[in-house]
Amino acid sequence: MRMNAAQTLLQAGASQATALECGSETLTYDALRQRVRQAAGAWLELGLRSGDRVIVLAPDSIDWVVAYLGVIWAGGVAIGVNPRLAMSELAPIVSESEVSFFWCEAQSAPLLQSLLSELALPTVLVASGPGESAWAMHLARAPEIEPVLQDEQAPALWIGTSGTTGVSKGVVHAQRVALQPHSFATGLLQLSAADRLYASSKLFFAYALGNSLLAGLRAGAAVILDRQWPDPERVLEMVRKHRPNLFFCVPTLYSKMLQSGVAVQLRDCGIRHCVSAGESLPAVVRKAWFEATGLAIVSGYGTSETMCLMLYSQDDSGLLQVSPQVQVRFDSEVDPTLPQRIWLRSSNVAGGYWKRPQAQADGFQDGWYRPGDMFLRRSGGQLEFAGRMDDMLKISGRWVSTLWVEQALTSAAAESVVQLACVGVPTDQGLTALSLLVVAAPQQQALAQQRIQLAIEALPTYRRPRWVHWVNALPLTATGKLQRARLVAIHQAALVT
Repeated sequence: MRMNAAQTLLQAGASQATALECGSETLTYDALRQRVRQAAGAWLELGLRSGDRVIVLAPDSIDWVVAYLGVIWAGGVAIGVNPRLAMSELAPIVSESEVSFFWCEAQSAPLLQSLLSELALPTVLVASGPGESAWAMHLARAPEIEPVLQDEQAPALWIGTSGTTGVSKGVVHAQRVALQPHSFATGLLQLSAADRLYASSKLFFAYALGNSLLAGLRAGAAVILDRQWPDPERVLEMVRKHRPNLFFCVPTLYSKMLQSGVAVQLRDCGIRHCVSAGESLPAVVRKAWFEATGLAIVSGYGTSETMCLMLYSQDDSGLLQVSPQVQVRFDSEVDPTLPQRIWLRSSNVAGGYWKRPQAQADGFQDGWYRPGDMFLRRSGGQLEFAGRMDDMLKISGRWVSTLWVEQALTSAAAESVVQLACVGVPTDQGLTALSLLVVAAPQQQALAQQRIQLAIEALPTYRRPRWVHWVNALPLTATGKLQRARLVAIHQAALVT
């Protein structure tokens, strides 16, 4: 089948229905389609060829969406990148992806131009901004063009993995990613064209891109964007101003909204469903959120490779079910009573990685994708998340998931702890033991220490951390997920201080 992902995403929206809102700016579906066609014409005028890769680096905005979808409409491959990245972090991404164009806002252009000069890459920098910007001039004279149709397996966009366990990989999504990005939201959240979606995360993050922007546009609904970085007060401001009824957020921010008192102020603000993803949602956070807002959080599981949420939980058990339009299979040779990796398939699953043959062979097979996370099979086809492969440790001859330890201790510590992480580390005897890293809530250090100690003593011996380090903060990725690759180094540094 030949198709264009951008065209598919924009088919359903009614002419005068709101497609995008950002600050005081609102765009209807007719206006969005017209601007995307014109942006595609501008990209062709700039020399874009089919398959050329384009980095879009800027805060979320309507212009961001227009430039991004315009790339795909014109036959190119769009890559959203975190605008807060340091040049040293951006350089390897630019070099490896071999991009032809770089779209940014005018204030970022000098630094990016300097970077491109240092890398000696033939990449065209296109700056957007008020007045006589290069992008504005091209838009003004560019013709509106018809979408460039391609095979459904042809690349449409890239997503960078979050880098929680190491170097980020480029995930290549095909044109077919636009066919069913709304299947989770329509099947579980009753998404319709009358709805308004708001994700606190940014569009360079697969969670927000797939489950809010792509799903919302595919359903003909309104998608709310925000240029500013999220914190509890900003989320409250956005909800009060734009009145979304579908809200997508991450566990860390849900917890911060509870601790700051923002959560209770979101009660009766018109939100119908709250969704959490990005990392495991602690049961204590889900319970406290319901008590504060009257809203039960739907906890979802997805990855950069799946774009949208493949599994979900709607109750306090945390056990996961399979999302609509998703298939799951297991490796037959694995003992079903042990944690194992699973295979997932849907139209949202990526085609693979860019220049990562080993990871490609390990994770992708005939349209199926196998995450690096481990799951236990439970009755009724449900799954229990057991953490990543690296989180499953053999201690005293027993399998231990650091996630299980974190969940037990987080629940016991409740509001006295802000962050908590458990990591396996080598002992002097060459064995593996657990180290716990904890950040206490302000003025709660003594209570947190007492609760953590009692909770550790209540654990089976083989699940008890040997070390407990109290630290000021734990490292997070740009998407708000725990940067686990750095935890061993923090443990080692704490041993010598």
